[in-house]
Formats: sequence, structure tokens, C-alpha cells
Amino acid sequence: MTDTVSAPTAVATTWHDKAAKLTIDGRPVINGERVDAQSGQTQAKTNPANGETISQLHLGGQADVDAAVSAARTAYESGEWSRASATHRREVLLRLADLIEARADEFALLDTLDMGKPIGESSTIDAPGSAALYRFYGEAIEKTADEIPVTPVGSTALVTREPLGVIGIIVPWNYPLEIATWKIAPALAAGNALVVKPPVEASHSILLLAELAAEAGVPAGILNVVPGRGSVVGQALGMHMDVDMLGFTGSTEVAMQLQQYAGTSNMKRLALEAGGKSSNIIFADCDDLEAAASKSAFGAFYNQGEVCSANSRIFVERPVYEKFLELFTAAADGFQPGDPLDPETAIGSLVSEKHADQVWECVEEARADGIIIKGGNRPEINGSKAFIDPTIVTDLPADHRLHQHEIFGPVALVTPFDTEDEAIEKANGTPYGLAASLWTGSMARAHRVSSLLVAGTVSVNTVDALGFTTPFGGFKQSGFGRDLSVHALENYSDFKTTWLQWG
Repeated sequence: MTDTVSAPTAVATTWHDKAAKLTIDGRPVINGERVDAQSGQTQAKTNPANGETISQLHLGGQADVDAAVSAARTAYESGEWSRASATHRREVLLRLADLIEARADEFALLDTLDMGKPIGESSTIDAPGSAALYRFYGEAIEKTADEIPVTPVGSTALVTREPLGVIGIIVPWNYPLEIATWKIAPALAAGNALVVKPPVEASHSILLLAELAAEAGVPAGILNVVPGRGSVVGQALGMHMDVDMLGFTGSTEVAMQLQQYAGTSNMKRLALEAGGKSSNIIFADCDDLEAAASKSAFGAFYNQGEVCSANSRIFVERPVYEKFLELFTAAADGFQPGDPLDPETAIGSLVSEKHADQVWECVEEARADGIIIKGGNRPEINGSKAFIDPTIVTDLPADHRLHQHEIFGPVALVTPFDTEDEAIEKANGTPYGLAASLWTGSMARAHRVSSLLVAGTVSVNTVDALGFTTPFGGFKQSGFGRDLSVHALENYSDFKTTWLQWG
């Protein structure tokens, strides 16, 4: 363990200056206005990278959820949004995208200060990408047609896609603005009213988003945000009799709880993106082993490894195992932790020292049961113990607990294999099915192996590929329902048949 004081670069100093000027409001947004939490509870929200308090976050309770759901129901039933034309909703979402872009630096700072991700990512990927996704769904709703199916002579049937009503949305802290956008944008586009529970660890960008939504023209009550603990606000949304559907990203354990809440309340619909333990298979016929090693480092260590689809289990065919390890270890040097407000930083702090403690327990378990060939250190930077070096572990059998447990930190497990069948068996050997990657120069093998991998997304000759136009979600205990693409609209709407008998 080393003590490090990060010396800001000139560009980092600019971001530090911008951060110092921020006034951060931690109050809920209900019915279009900032309000104090009725619970009366607040929590000092600290920056995990240095321990400094950045706001007093209001923690909502049952009364706050009831008020938000009531506002959402009233706004939904008014029809001002739910029955507005697709063109009107499109224009509002495009205005919201413009407002996000205009304040992209502020959104980036809020996420970086909240959960420790590098400003170079939050400012160039997360905030601009979120704005672009509101544009995507704004444009999509004018291009999603209803149907007139074939019916007997003398009748006409209209099949329309209808909003579901009041939607509860629960989002994680690893991509606060971006993953919230994955759910909020299609739910709004479909015409619903929303109550969003942002994570306690990173609520501020979503609260700002709700303010800008009102400025863009989203009616009061259509987008409400209630921060608070999952055991309070999340449970209240899950059990609420006037919430019609829940969209969720988070752990498998919480996803299972939400299924129980839905079953014991009003049988609300669910779209659950849960845990992952994604595999990355490197075959000996890979055309570019150096590229595979470089991308594998990205897939394992990007965003501090706090990625549900992180390719943290790497299986390498034995003839290239030693060479891959050499290249992969070198590539990991590009992911050393540092000051999150420095654009040159590759990975920042973990979301909290508590979470870092949990990841560190896994590192120590790996040290005891396997071999750490890279990393395995926990540097203290600017007084914070929330940093962990990228760590590469070998000699752990594929059925070891760390191959099954979602570490959610910068820890990669590398294991050799001898046959294609063995690689597939190892890759599929977890309760999860979110994502997988494979590297091969054989098109036949690419098709054959990808068809046998149980994963919502299989990336060939790259890692963790996704885009606005392709659905993202998992199989098995990684959940069900899909984010992104026009298919996400299916989470938040359903078909209605109107049969007209005229002859």
C-alpha cells in the first residue's frame, strides 16, 4: 500500500476549478419542483476520491414515494404527455438533448464527483452519449408505426402501442446518467409518467436531468426523482399498488427481491438487467494477439471494473497462453488509478471505500488461492483508500468462487484451456448470461462458438460491444428485458387491439 498525492495537470486544474464552483442540490424532484424529503433524513454525500463532502443528499421515505407516484399518476391521467402526439414528444426530447449537451461539463462533474469515474470518460462519453440517446428515442417514436392486420371482410382491426402508465425506474451507480437514460428516454418516448430512484452513491446527475426535463417541456409530474436507500425507496416502488411497471439495473439479489415485491403487490411488470460475470475467450487462431490483449485490458479494467458486463474471466488457448499473459500484463499498465478530475487518468476511484473493502477481500482471496501476476495493491491517493490497482490473477480453477462472484472491481482472472468445447463449458459455467467475447480468425468458429455461448451479447474480435441500435440485456440470472434499440420501447408499452365491425 502506498501513499500518493496526485499533482493536478494544467487541464486537471481546470476541472478542479469547475468542480469548486458547483452548487449541488441533493433534494428530490417531485411534480416538477425541488422539495425537501418528507422523511427529514439527509446524508452527507462525499467524493470517494478524496473524502470531501459535496452535498447534503435528501433520503426519501414512503411518504416521498407516495407523493411522487401520486404526481405521476395525476400527470399521466391528464393526457398532456400520454396522449400527446409523437411529434410533440419528439420535439421535447430533442430539446432535452440540447440542454444536456449545453451543460455536459456539469453532468460529467456530478458523476465524477459522485462515484469516482475519470472525467475524461464522463465528459466525452457518458454525458454526450446520454444526450444522443434522447435524440435517438425522440426520432424513433415518429418512426414506430401501428398496425392494421388482416381481418375478415366487414371488419377492421387497429393494433396500437399504448404506454403502461406509471413506471418506477431503479438505476445503479456505475453509470448514473447513462444507464438512467437507457430507461428514462424510451419510457418517456412511449408516453409514460416516471418515478426514478437514483443510487444514493450517485444521485445528482439524475436530479439535474429532471430539472432540465421540465425546462425542455416535459409536464410537471411526468419525471419525478426520489433519492434514497434501496431498502426504503426501492422497496416502496416495488410494493406500490399504483406503479404499473419497474425498470431496473443492479444486482441479481435485488432483482430477485423486486420479483417478489411484484408478485405480492399488483403483479407489476418488470424489466431487469441484473448481474454478470462475462467471459472472454482467446483462441490460438486469433489474428492479432496484441489487439486481443489490449482490448481485454479495456474489457476488464475500464470504469475501474465497475461494469456489469466486464469481461473479467479470460480463457486463453494453451499454445498462446504465455504470450497473451505477457501482452495482457503490459496492457494493464495503461489502467493505473489516479485523480478522477485529471483527463489523463485511466481509472479513478471505486465508488466508496466500503466497496473497495469488498473488492480488496476478493483480491486477498485470490492471493491466497491463486497467483497474482500483476497489481494486487491498494494505493492511497489524496487521502482516499478507494483505489485499487488493476489486478491479474492466474491459477484459479474455473469453479472457484471468484469465477462465480461478481467482483465489480479491476480484477481479471486468466485461465488456460485446451479444446473449444472446454472453453465453451467454462464460459457458460456461471449463473449469469449477460455478455461474452471471443477472438478468432476463423469465421466458422466465430459463428459456431457464438451460437453456443449463453449471453445476451457476444462480441467477436472485440469486447463488450454495444450501440444505440442493438438491444442489451441478458439470459439466466442476468435478467430479462432489453435496454437500448427500438426494442427497449417494448418494456414500457404494450399492444392494444381495437376491432371495428362495420359489415
